Amino acid sequence: MTSPSAPPPLQRTLELGRIEPGSAEERALRETWETPPGWRAWLSTVDHKSIGLRYLVTAFAFLIAGGIEALIMRVQLARPDAHVLTPEQYNQLFTMHGVTMIFLYALPVLSGFSNYLWPLVLGARDMAFPRLNALSYWIFLFAGLFLYASFPFGETPNAGWFNYAPLAGLTYNTGPNIDVYALGMVLLGISTTVGSMNFVVTFLRMRAPSMSLDRVPVLVWGTLTASGSNLLAVPLVSLAFFMLWLDRRIGTHFFDVMNGGRALLWQHLFWIFAHPWVYAVVLPAMGIVSDALPVFCRRPLVGYLPVALSTVATIVVGFVVWIHHMFATGIPALALSFFGAASMVIAIPSAVATFAWIATIWTGRPVFRVPFLYFAGFVFLFVIGGLLVLCVIV
Repeated sequence: MTSPSAPPPLQRTLELGRIEPGSAEERALRETWETPPGWRAWLSTVDHKSIGLRYLVTAFAFLIAGGIEALIMRVQLARPDAHVLTPEQYNQLFTMHGVTMIFLYALPVLSGFSNYLWPLVLGARDMAFPRLNALSYWIFLFAGLFLYASFPFGETPNAGWFNYAPLAGLTYNTGPNIDVYALGMVLLGISTTVGSMNFVVTFLRMRAPSMSLDRVPVLVWGTLTASGSNLLAVPLVSLAFFMLWLDRRIGTHFFDVMNGGRALLWQHLFWIFAHPWVYAVVLPAMGIVSDALPVFCRRPLVGYLPVALSTVATIVVGFVVWIHHMFATGIPALALSFFGAASMVIAIPSAVATFAWIATIWTGRPVFRVPFLYFAGFVFLFVIGGLLVLCVIV
């Protein structure tokens, strides 16, 4: 530990290139940043590449688990009157499949890519808070294992991944199933929140000196807007699950209609999180396409500025569309029309990115290799999916 009269902090010393070989600063720097040998390195590393790879591997492991759950459900549904699963087991598999794919795979896998790539593309030594970055991963892993540890006891979450009250209340669900889900989601909320905070601070404080905002890769814009969304939305759903746990275990009545609570409050808290979460999942992936596709088209991305602005606009508009999940709940028609219009408007920013990709392919000289075909397939599926959603809304 350095004294108050010591030279500038190690990080600044590193940035200014003022480290003398064999000096006290170099020894302190090695003690801080070098990975210890053996099993301690596996547990204590704060290297962003290692953490990114761990996110990727762990997320893919959960993807396999979610795929197995889906396969078992399809076997149950493959013929009439099948008895592969009991109704309760089907409810549990259905719920855990949704939880796994949404919370344990979709965003963590993109966090893995962003953790690995962000310091490299921003010109930083590491994330702004390396230890906080490692903490985010370990909480994510523990939360996933905690949720799956309920399988051997037959007490897995069983009310759907949306977990609507009053079905998830103690009156209709007396076992520990929902308590497991609530506590697991609170842990996942902590992991996502601190990880998102780390991304935002890294963007604000760790960019290379010459990297102005108009030079930031689109991947960074995608992950930054997703992180901002998570900071606003994830605490809401964590609060909702904590309130539900209090209803079940402490005797509060937030969602208990018979005692003055409101079941509709759960839907508001859940969907104001869950719909921005959709864009928080897709925007980093769109950023990867926006940065990688031009490489295989041998030209810069067409319309960098509109694509970056549309990325931010998608998240902003995404926070005023959640009630389109609640059109049958008795909300006044004026509010429904407002949120319905926002659900149409949000297609515009996505269309900006799509037209930019198509123009990049059209005006470039594509190299028809596997990566280009993969990204072109992403564009094709994105357009088809968007058109289908618009058809459903109209």
